[in-house]
Amino acid sequence: MPELPEVETVRRSVDAAVVGARVASVDIGRLRSVRRTGPGVVRAGLLGETFIATRRRGKYLLFDLSNGNSMMVHLRMSGRLLLAEPDSPREAHTHVVIRLERDGVAPVDLRFVDPRTFGEVVVFNPDDDLVPEIDRLGLDPLVDQFDFAAFRAAIGKRARGLKATLLDQTVIAGIGNIYADEILHRAKLRWDRRVDSLDTRRLRLLHGAVVSVIDEAVAAGGSTLADTQYVDALGREGIFQTEHRVYAREGERCITCGKGVIRRVTGAGRSTHFCPVCQR
Repeated sequence: MPELPEVETVRRSVDAAVVGARVASVDIGRLRSVRRTGPGVVRAGLLGETFIATRRRGKYLLFDLSNGNSMMVHLRMSGRLLLAEPDSPREAHTHVVIRLERDGVAPVDLRFVDPRTFGEVVVFNPDDDLVPEIDRLGLDPLVDQFDFAAFRAAIGKRARGLKATLLDQTVIAGIGNIYADEILHRAKLRWDRRVDSLDTRRLRLLHGAVVSVIDEAVAAGGSTLADTQYVDALGREGIFQTEHRVYAREGERCITCGKGVIRRVTGAGRSTHFCPVCQR
């Protein structure tokens, strides 16, 4: 599933083509992709309107419209947003196509492609309660003030494991399995260590690891793994996977300490990768 770095990379890659463009047409080929409101609401909310800004919160992409509404896109497991020339062949599993026009510029398609159909496109009025999960999101490491004081207040003194806390979107928005593992390795902390066991020094290490891993991953365009289809809107793969220290490296020697062998454990339907020497 695309996490914060991948979703932010997609946002940046569509921004120039989308902002200032008018919606000339909306083609919906799979009702599941617009299941929250249905195709009529999506078409009516987009047609003839101009995109005025792109935003992101956690793993949610948000596009502000000239009529005061917003479009939310969530990529979920396999979704992609791609920019393409209108006459180019559509990718398999293209479920929503938004034709964009602007004066003096050739039209362009914004295509929502989603093989597993868990993702969705929603057009909504921000004053309504149609997408309540966005309001429940916690601190965003890129959007919000994310200094140590804000981080410590958000993470609190929970009697809960570190990884479970990092994955809780109501605490910190946007971190998923890949980056939780990489953050905890960089902070030299085990995934199952409780939050309330950390002193101020270790909390600072954890905060610093969140900031550095997210910043570096965004700069690298995110992570494109062998079992994912993640690319940005121009079809470019991310390269942060070459910097992974633990994720998907089970059985390999730890390149941080040179002593431990990366282990993988499973729990609650998730895999966790860690170095038993580095992380305590």
